[in-house]
Amino acid sequence: MSIIRLILFCVGFYVTEGGEVIDTNNLPPYVKQCHEEDPRVIDCLISALHHLRPYLRTGISEIELPSVEPFLMDELSLSLTGGPNGYTIALKDMKIYGASNFSMSKLKLSDDGKPFEAEIKIPTLKINANYQSSGVLIILPASGNGTFLGQFDDLDCMLRGRASVADKNGQKYLHVDALHVDLVVKKMRMMVKNIFKNNRILTEAINLFLRENGHEVFKVMLPQLRKKLSGLFMSISNKLLTYVPLDAFYVPQTK
Repeated sequence: MSIIRLILFCVGFYVTEGGEVIDTNNLPPYVKQCHEEDPRVIDCLISALHHLRPYLRTGISEIELPSVEPFLMDELSLSLTGGPNGYTIALKDMKIYGASNFSMSKLKLSDDGKPFEAEIKIPTLKINANYQSSGVLIILPASGNGTFLGQFDDLDCMLRGRASVADKNGQKYLHVDALHVDLVVKKMRMMVKNIFKNNRILTEAINLFLRENGHEVFKVMLPQLRKKLSGLFMSISNKLLTYVPLDAFYVPQTK
């Protein structure tokens, strides 16, 4: 059941800065092990993931894992209206809050390189970012910069991916070959402030546009957001899995 081990990489098995593998005989408190022969292994995986949440909020200094609050992203660029003077915005230096308050609601495992699936629910994500815009919004020149604030409620996050197993120095290691992230948001609020030296008319026009077109703005944002999240999750997971053998976090069945 190798795909079980893939899911477990996110429940708290990391390496030190020097690349030393955590001692499986002296596990730290943030690790909750699962056993291959457990008939309720799915429940164990979900419980182990939930067990990690307070450690993700505060960070784990001994393995130099920073807090995920906030979770950082670099930039999203959005073209919201067409034409030569189309309205475009860029969100930079994004700080995302609320990612640690997740719950796994569904888990589907597969073997032999077949895709796995996991559904994660997040009550609220809040985004703070630097905002830049250019072009014309309705009839107003809308070039300027300021602050973007967004709140996204009742998120469903579906993960689908493939993994492979490789032998290295007599140990088996996982590698995430592909990962797809999809998001569904039931409710959202977006606004800007401090736009172009607190230009009241421009600020109100942008906020009206965001209120009336929030779901359309999110649709434009979604492809880039999915791509960035997929690449980021793959990079983190493969960096960690390079140093963590399977048996360090998933106890194999006794022969």
